[in-house]
Amino acid sequence: MTPFEIIVFDEIDSTNAEAARRAVRGETWPVCLVGLRQTAGRGRRGRAWETASGNLAATFLFTSDRPLAEIAQLSFVAALAAGEMIDRYVPPSLVSLKWPNDPMVAGVKTGGILLESGQAPGWPAWVAVGIGVNLAYSPDQSERPATNLAAQRPGGAPNVLEAVEHLRDAFQGWLTTWAQGGFEPVAQAWTRRAHGLGEPCIARLADETVEGIAEGLDPDGALRLRLPDGMLRRITAGDVFFGGS
Repeated sequence: MTPFEIIVFDEIDSTNAEAARRAVRGETWPVCLVGLRQTAGRGRRGRAWETASGNLAATFLFTSDRPLAEIAQLSFVAALAAGEMIDRYVPPSLVSLKWPNDPMVAGVKTGGILLESGQAPGWPAWVAVGIGVNLAYSPDQSERPATNLAAQRPGGAPNVLEAVEHLRDAFQGWLTTWAQGGFEPVAQAWTRRAHGLGEPCIARLADETVEGIAEGLDPDGALRLRLPDGMLRRITAGDVFFGGS
């Protein structure tokens, strides 16, 4: 696959929004769009994602001929890439991943991932994988505890552009693994880093909240949740919580 070209914006509304604009115009060659400051960043489910100078906000834009259900697996690819990048700055033993794709440091959320895709008439299907990591600071207002890399390392916050290069290389590598080997090697690597497996879990879904023990991934990436009555519930979308996470 063609290497991702890194394009840096001093300020932008949202790197995912810029990716969508480029995709509609047919500009879907592999690029990594970086916003040193985002004024209208977005997270999952339309949540605001705060990004001021010092934190990492990047979106990988490319095309894929995979079915939509398989494209969803790229959130795990992105999580592995984020984890691998974070490994360079804090002890890897502190780094974990919470279903489906939240990077964690010392058991606390330190970033997020937003996967979007679409198809403009006459153009191939496009994919935008947005990755945000708290390098220098944590959001002032957050629905759950958050941390940043500066708080976890003696040297302070990593350099944003250096971190982006590490993230780009890691994402390119895991994307190649997924493209050549399918989801299985990705799922195995994600499971080795998984936060909360074997622990009590609360899953907040669109119309209900369920509780059980998180057992692992199904082959399609769904979270297996063992309910108190012994039944197995597949969680395919929603927010999951382990203790205070």
